[in-house]
Amino acid sequence: MQTQLNRLEDFERELKEKQDLFSIQPVIVQRYIEAQARQISEALVDQRSSVKFSLPDKIVGELPNLDQPATIQVPSNQREQSIGSLLNKLQRKNIKEELRHKLNELEQSPDQAISLSAGLLKYSASNYLVHNVLPSGRTVKYKPEEEDGIPSNPEDDGELESAITQASDAITEDGSGDKNRGELQTPFVPYARKFYLPQWISVDNRDHLLIGSLKEAEANLVSMQSYLNILHLASSIAPYILADAEYQSKRYGMLGQLVNQGRAVARYKILKIIETIKSRAAAGTLNRGLSLSLPYFDDQDLTLSETKFEVIPAGRIMFVSSFVVRAAREESAKRIQDTRFNSSTRHHLLLGLKLLEEAFTK
Repeated sequence: MQTQLNRLEDFERELKEKQDLFSIQPVIVQRYIEAQARQISEALVDQRSSVKFSLPDKIVGELPNLDQPATIQVPSNQREQSIGSLLNKLQRKNIKEELRHKLNELEQSPDQAISLSAGLLKYSASNYLVHNVLPSGRTVKYKPEEEDGIPSNPEDDGELESAITQASDAITEDGSGDKNRGELQTPFVPYARKFYLPQWISVDNRDHLLIGSLKEAEANLVSMQSYLNILHLASSIAPYILADAEYQSKRYGMLGQLVNQGRAVARYKILKIIETIKSRAAAGTLNRGLSLSLPYFDDQDLTLSETKFEVIPAGRIMFVSSFVVRAAREESAKRIQDTRFNSSTRHHLLLGLKLLEEAFTK
């Protein structure tokens, strides 16, 4: 814990240094760096195979023999930078690692002007990703479940304000088609409004689907994963951005929301699997074997995954509910000993198997 605190203090110090350095640049240099950083950020988000950017022609920084910052010229032959190639495009390879390596190489240059310019580009790109690319959400507080290290259940904060007057609590539709109509707000349900970005809440705490289809729910998970991936991109460019208050707020808000909804979608899919098994059993169409792919949310990879196991081997075997119970118990025994899972992922996977088992226990 002490090591983590010390590292965070280092990040805070480095972030402050970059903010101070950026603030002493002439406005025209600030705008130039921001424009180049935006190009870099958009290339990363769009997973492009190439990107071009350039360093400013001059930078303000401290020189060893002077007591105050001075303007330093950037060598003209080092200003233009190009990352990526036709081969990258053919192989559909994005430039993330190559770009990160190039920026680090420039920042480590013995030429101070190049080093400072690259450092400010990294700062501005990570800052742009955190502050400009990603939307901000509600102020939230999550609590962890039992046997869980990730806070993902929203704390009940009493009565919520009306969604009609809260822009973050409703989808706003432009009424430009009717000049007398103005804007129409479609409020989110109260449960969704407990989360950071309510528009991506798909399943409530009673396993009810809040949107039109399971496909939409899975698309919402992808949107939340992309949100966190962009934060990860920002920290891969400039690790000290972790000390930024906006970064911390957005990561906390979205991580808890994604874990909550990932588990909820997995649980909803399990309930649908149970319904399908019972329906097919009643119709007598499960007498030739049964294998299951049971969903669970992996909170290490932050993805929806599946555990596959056989309930009834292929062949003419009459379906009996106890086969499902036995298979669920056997799979649970395997997963209890599976070292690939962390404790919270294993706990929720076992809960899913228990849900399946209890549904077929007479």
